[in-house]
Amino acid sequence: MNEFKNFINGQWVATGKTFENRNPVDNSLIGPVHEAGRAEVDAAVKAARAALSGPWATMKVQQRVEMLHAIADGINRRFDDFLAAEMADTGKPHVLASHVDIPRGAANFKVFADLIRNVPGESFDMETPDNGFALNYAVRVPRGVIGVVCPWNLPLLLMTWKVGPALACGNTVVVKPSEETPATATLLGEVMNEVGVPPGVYNVVHGFGPDSAGEFLTQHPDVDGITFTGETRTGEAIMKAAAKGVRPVSFELGGKNPGIVFADADFDKAVAGIARSAFENSGQVCLGTERVYVQRPIFEKFVAALKAKAESFKLGDPHDHATNFGPLVSQVHREKVLSYYAKAREEGATIVTGGGVPDMPGKMSEGAWVQPTIWTGLPETAAVIREEIFGPCCHITPFDTEEEVIKMANDTPYGLAATVWTQNVGTAHRLGKALNVGICWVNSWFLRDLRTSFGGAKQSGIGREGGVHSLEFYTELRNVCVKL
Repeated sequence: MNEFKNFINGQWVATGKTFENRNPVDNSLIGPVHEAGRAEVDAAVKAARAALSGPWATMKVQQRVEMLHAIADGINRRFDDFLAAEMADTGKPHVLASHVDIPRGAANFKVFADLIRNVPGESFDMETPDNGFALNYAVRVPRGVIGVVCPWNLPLLLMTWKVGPALACGNTVVVKPSEETPATATLLGEVMNEVGVPPGVYNVVHGFGPDSAGEFLTQHPDVDGITFTGETRTGEAIMKAAAKGVRPVSFELGGKNPGIVFADADFDKAVAGIARSAFENSGQVCLGTERVYVQRPIFEKFVAALKAKAESFKLGDPHDHATNFGPLVSQVHREKVLSYYAKAREEGATIVTGGGVPDMPGKMSEGAWVQPTIWTGLPETAAVIREEIFGPCCHITPFDTEEEVIKMANDTPYGLAATVWTQNVGTAHRLGKALNVGICWVNSWFLRDLRTSFGGAKQSGIGREGGVHSLEFYTELRNVCVKL
């Protein structure tokens, strides 16, 4: 059994209050998690604040770059430990976690280390009113103490996506991982100590949101910026907390993402792509596709083909390399997803496949499993078309014209991502411009160049991260004007 303590100022901190961390595969107990109270959060923020004027502050950029590379190498040296921790927390199949979560989690440190080493500055010459001359140049300085509030669906990957650029820019961090997935953020503390990251630069506090570590961290007046990935409702609460002190936020929030398949698409690639975007990670991907629109000439054929894909997934022990479909993250989330399965039935959906709970053998019957599910036949006003479910499900609707599908795709309060399948380059460019989303993939999904901007429109987020765009949040741009 593991025990998950808070990591504060380079030390492991236990508290008098714990909660259980359970494996979603079979609901077995992984171990107790020490919940941080207000005192522990305050200690973590103070440690991060002190580190800003310690050895971390005097490191040259190249030294910081080397440190971040050492962190990435440390994760890779302990690849099997991180993999086991991530699989236990999330129930992810080995084939997914070993190829996506852990490699990308490590790579995030190297990507942003290399970025900060090569980012250019700006300067401007100007004439002064007295016929003199002045030089303006920009200096990027760390924002300060960054509160990093993490989701449970890609725990290591999305945590390091924020911690990597924050540290690269010279900030210090206090990380609040999801209460569902505390393991890899905690384990990373060991790597930080192993490679010599100064105490206080990286801190971890465990707990929940309201009246717990999440609220205490986001309300703390000495936190200079807050970055969060998760539900829009939680983002709204954090934004209210950040308003006191006028502290900046960077949010990647909910989504109800459309997938659009035109009749001229490469049919087999479109089916495979939509199957992946709807069902990968058991549908627990913020960029996943829950609304599918298929042009009418190929609608029936597409529904049948996607049904076959959904029914081909192998559910089972995540350590079995043949398993490619895992459980949901928790029993609580399973109840939420099953409530939407019930709503679809109540609203009169045609259940193409799934819609319930699979029959799992042995102890796995106690896990957080649901069936991959496809619906048709519902109006655009239905709950399962309007509301984010975050499960392995999608509704498929036929469309006739480009104008019609653009209107349906944009008719949502969200605007995170879209995927479009067509072989017509004109259609591709028109849709890319017309869809109100932060990222639009054409003939692909989840194909990420980490130098590009990432974020959402409307209620799907605030700000952009990735590449140089991350610098806009993790640094302050200071102008220096020198009159010569």
